Parts: sequence; structure tokens; C-alpha cells
Amino acid sequence: MPQTNGSVMLTDSGIETEIIFGVGRDLPSFAVFPLLGDDEGRAILERYYREHAGVAAEHGLGYVFETPSYRSSADWGQPLGYSQAELDGLDREGVAFLEWLRDTSASGLGPSPLSGLLGPRGDGYVVGSTMSADQARAYHSHQIGVFAGAGCDLVSGCTLNYADEGIGIALAARDHDIPVMLYFTLETDGRVPDGSRLADTIARVDDATEGYVAYYGINCAHPDHIMRALGDMGDQRLRVRAIRANASRLSHAELDVAEDLDAGDPVELASGYSHLRHGLPNATVFGGCCGTNVTHIRQIADAVTSSSGS
Repeated sequence: MPQTNGSVMLTDSGIETEIIFGVGRDLPSFAVFPLLGDDEGRAILERYYREHAGVAAEHGLGYVFETPSYRSSADWGQPLGYSQAELDGLDREGVAFLEWLRDTSASGLGPSPLSGLLGPRGDGYVVGSTMSADQARAYHSHQIGVFAGAGCDLVSGCTLNYADEGIGIALAARDHDIPVMLYFTLETDGRVPDGSRLADTIARVDDATEGYVAYYGINCAHPDHIMRALGDMGDQRLRVRAIRANASRLSHAELDVAEDLDAGDPVELASGYSHLRHGLPNATVFGGCCGTNVTHIRQIADAVTSSSGS
């Protein structure tokens, strides 16, 4: 995968918060995938992805296209009124849509893999009910199979908050013979929401999967919070290749009840990415999470390409 050869790449920003607050379209249950089902929604998605891929092309970088499927697994999609067959169809449509966008993107875009995005079964902010690794493997296997069959280059587990769900996703990906990367989220103290150290979480997943995970990422945490995880990571920091940080320094609990968007300061956020590059020397994939948009991605791209000498 181009993400692992040392070249800097970009990926999404906070697609849900951008569509809700920037575009003004409601997203019940934070679900983006329904936008694939109507012309207006597809136009919103096309504009979003083309703007982001355009920033990558301007910098001569690759772009990791992530499907709009964070909430299209059964426990989230079916309560919104979608059958399993409809969810599968929209996931396949999302892959085809991104393949078309990739094939028709601006010249100058570097190698750009397509990833099938998996959200957590539960709330990404609150651990709540947990699954065993075997339960997580069974739950996520169906959607991973859909993405593998649709031609994704890899799958990504996003906003994970305990190790066993990551283990299950990785084992299911191995069952379907598709590469996988895992994003864990962090609290303000730099720990995974279940209280574990990030280093221990990564070690647990690697031990249980014989190192099957291609690489790890951190998402939905401000750079300040991520920095707090790095002091005791040791060699585990070398396994982290992707950063998708929040614009806001608020905690997950505060973000969960916030009525207004905290978009932070794009320049300050980008500076935080430059500092993280020193603590995470193998990081190559840079995007954003809650509160970020293409403005933040442009600043991040400037910062990480300058600090890498690209």
C-alpha cells in the first residue's frame, strides 16, 4: 500500500460535522450513507470528496478515499429503516462512487487507495456494552465481505475505543483476505476510552492477530490529547501511520452535548500535526475529524509537506 512506503498522503476531514454544520443537511444518527440515495446528497458528497482530493493533487500527494459508511452497519442502519440488502447495496454504491471520483480526479493526484470504512458497533465516544473479539469478528465480517467483494483496497476501523473490537475487525479482515488499518480514539488524558494505554491496546491487537493490521491511526482527539499518549509508547509508536484529529480541545463528553460547532483554529491545528510528526515518525496519512473541513486539510497539507521536506 502507498501509505506504508513513506510518502505523505491526505484523507478526509470531518465529513459528518461538515455536512451538518457547513452544508446544513441533517444526518440522523450521524449517518452519511443515505446521501448516496438521492441526487442532492450525491452532489454534496461529490463536492466534498473532490475538494479534498483537489488539495492532495495541488500538493502532488495521494489521497485515501474512505467510503461514507461509518453508520451503515446493521445496528445503525436498520433502525434508520434500511434492510440488510439495502445497506449492502449502498455500501457497494459507495465504493463504485469513489472509484468514479478517483478515476475522474484532477491531474497531479498521487496513488489513491480506496478504503471501506467501518464504524464502531456502539458509540465511538462511550465504551458502553462491549463485545468479545469473536463477537466483533462475527458482527463486522459481513460488511467487510461486502467491501472486499466490491473491490476495496483495504478496510478501516474508525473511532474504536477498546481492543477487542479492533481484534475482531482485524480477524474478520484476515478471513476475507483484505488489508486492514485501525483508528483508535483517545480521551483528553491520552488514553483509550476504556482506560487502556494506547501502546498496550496496539500490543494486544498485534498479539491476538499475529500482526495482521497493516498500520494504526488515531482519530477524534485533538493533537494535545494525542501528544499525551506518546510519552510511554516506546516502539508501538512506529505502528501508527495515520492521524485524523479534532479541531476542538473539548472532551468527548463535552462534544457530545455541544450545540455549536467548535472548528478551532486551522493554522494552530496544523501546527499540532507538525509536532506530532516528530513523535510519530512513521505517520504518513493525515486528515481530520470532528469540526474540520477542507480549510483545515489545506493547512495540514502545507504543514506536513513542509516538515517532511516534500
